[in-house]
Parts: sequence; structure tokens; C-alpha cells
Amino acid sequence: MAKKKAYFGNEIKPACAYCQFGDLSKEGDQVICEKSGNVKPDFSCKKWVYDPIKRIPRKQYDIPRND
Repeated sequence: MAKKKAYFGNEIKPACAYCQFGDLSKEGDQVICEKSGNVKPDFSCKKWVYDPIKRIPRKQYDIPRND
């Protein structure tokens, strides 16, 4: 049976910025984690669980079309 593909691909680097247990602070420079307390957004621990709703996609560039 083929492995199920995750949202945004299977090669997602763990980061507290888009973990189920973390919430971004108002300033945006720290994550308030239920498991580890206040941490940097690029930090990750062994309790990390991916939450695709929190992931902010990179900006897509507008490609001009030749019609």
C-alpha cells in the first residue's frame, strides 16, 4: 500500500510555529507552547504534532501571461 501524502508534502521540517500545541504570541517572535512554555518559532520538541491550518504558505509570484 502506498504511503499517504501529507498536506504540503511529506518533507515538513518540525517547527513550533505550526504545531498543534503552540500559539504564536502577539509580537510574533515567540510561540506559547502547552508542553514547553515560551519557545522560538523554529524550535521543536518530541511532542510536535503538525497542524496544517497554522502553516503560512509562501507568497506566490504573479506570472504574466501572454494571451
